[in-house]
Amino acid sequence: MKKMIVLIFMVLFLVSCGQSSLMSRSEFLQHDTMYKNWDHMKFSWFGSDKAASQDVEKSIDQQWWGIEVPYVPGQ
Repeated sequence: MKKMIVLIFMVLFLVSCGQSSLMSRSEFLQHDTMYKNWDHMKFSWFGSDKAASQDVEKSIDQQWWGIEVPYVPGQ
């Protein structure tokens, strides 16, 4: 009985994870990699909380994808 309950919870967890990835705005499943290049990865890991105008220019030039991080001047 315990194994059945654990199995049901695992199936529900996997289904909900799959559904959330399909519904997210991240475009994750439309690309063959998670990050466009190393600049994209460094920004996502370390700089997304303090976006600068150079980051905006790089993202446009290098065609990064994902959820947009707003640039707020003066931060």
